[in-house]
Amino acid sequence: MSKQSSKENNNAPKSDDLDGLSEEVKAQSADEDQEPTPLLGGEEDPAQLRVELDLLQAALEEHKEKYLRAQAEVENVRRRAQNDVANARKFAVEGFAGEALLVRDSLELARAVEISDEDRGLVEKMKEGLDLTLKQLDSVFEKFGIKVVEPVPGDKLNPEQHQAMTIQESDEIQPNHIVTVIQNGYAIHDRLLRPAMVVVAKAASSSKAETKAENT
Repeated sequence: MSKQSSKENNNAPKSDDLDGLSEEVKAQSADEDQEPTPLLGGEEDPAQLRVELDLLQAALEEHKEKYLRAQAEVENVRRRAQNDVANARKFAVEGFAGEALLVRDSLELARAVEISDEDRGLVEKMKEGLDLTLKQLDSVFEKFGIKVVEPVPGDKLNPEQHQAMTIQESDEIQPNHIVTVIQNGYAIHDRLLRPAMVVVAKAASSSKAETKAENT
């Protein structure tokens, strides 16, 4: 009986063992209550961030350049529109002016007609009326910016304002200079309506030059 009681006492848990088990259970419970620590593997790579930043900056520069080009194009369109409107106002009478020049040419031809002594009085009055009409027409031309292109003999030929109708040998006028004016030209503002029709000089042939030298 005493031996069995002693064996049971040896198998019973000791107080120190129970205390240790209790502490272990408490520690495990505390660990379960704590939130899990995030892993370092989820952090962004600085090199990757730098690459993405560079891409964003490049895209920003591209969009900025496109915006500036578009703004410049809008400004060009606005300026072209303003110029078109200004030219439309400036040259609106160009068609009318071209037709009016024919009327003035006819008046000038009528005024240049030679008259006889018998009809001089009547024709002089008619010429006075033509002169008055020409002055009125010139006043209208001036009002709308129509100017005469009126070269004189000896002027250098200007292809932008003069039209050479024929070439004539001349000892007095330098080559490529105007000998005779056939018809005046006209311009509206800075645009040519009609070139002046002229005869242009060229150097005299050697035989004519020698003949003239002998005669002198």
